[in-house]
Amino acid sequence: MGASVVGALVVLGGKLVAWGLTGSAAILADAGESVTHVIATGFAAFSLWYATEPPDPGHPYGHGKIAYLAAGAQGAAILVAALGILYSAARALLEGPALRELGVGLALAAGVAVLNGVLGRYLVHVGRRTGSLVLVSNGRDVMTDMWTSAGVVAGVGLVWLTGAAWLDPLVATLVALNILWTAYRLLQRAVAGLMEKAHPETTRRIVDALQRAENDGRIDGFHQVRHRRVERTLWIDCHLLFPDAMPVAEAHRRTNDVEAALEARFPDDAVYVTAHLEPAAHERAHPSDHREPTDPLGEWIER
Repeated sequence: MGASVVGALVVLGGKLVAWGLTGSAAILADAGESVTHVIATGFAAFSLWYATEPPDPGHPYGHGKIAYLAAGAQGAAILVAALGILYSAARALLEGPALRELGVGLALAAGVAVLNGVLGRYLVHVGRRTGSLVLVSNGRDVMTDMWTSAGVVAGVGLVWLTGAAWLDPLVATLVALNILWTAYRLLQRAVAGLMEKAHPETTRRIVDALQRAENDGRIDGFHQVRHRRVERTLWIDCHLLFPDAMPVAEAHRRTNDVEAALEARFPDDAVYVTAHLEPAAHERAHPSDHREPTDPLGEWIER
């Protein structure tokens, strides 16, 4: 994460120098995007550290969800940058850009774009390998910055070659639309994580393991299946049914087998299974005033 912070500061400095040399509205907007990236990177660095803090009485499931807040913050920062670029581009189109020293500024902006591309791909690669949403989000933010810089280089390059100054803000507008799409995807992922949206593939693996246990006779049935994920940590809750007369010790042994089968379905994750043991005739065994929450997968599971 330190490499990302240092890289962001170097890139920002390069863009500000390029803007000072050229007076390009597109390069200035690009530098503005880098300012938001520096802020977002700082927050991402904090959240990456905070997410590794162990569970405590106030946060029994740990602190991993800070990753989704970081992704949301980065998405919001990118969104603000895109709107700023659109505003600057519209203003430049209306007033007409005053450009100078395009050759030197173009070379500097191109070097910044290459640096961003290398840094962004590295962060995404490390984030995917480690399952870190923070690093993946930060890497995508850097890649977005790279595409912004590439668009600016293209715009300034065309202006330099053709003398058509209006191309500068036009290219900036197109790049801003691409940034808006990236911001939307980051915000969507952050909201899905905070709302604990279930991933269909995770649900399928869990239900398949439980159905196999039922078909093999290890359990008589199951219901009230739930799961929640924070990056590489997965929690699974379920109710397992056993014959009414089965000793608790035997039911517990079989439950351990089922838990091991569930853990085996997610070899790259830290899996924590909490199973509630019930007799097959659990409806009759419950007190008359017993109430259970809505079974989220009750209608989804095919028997």
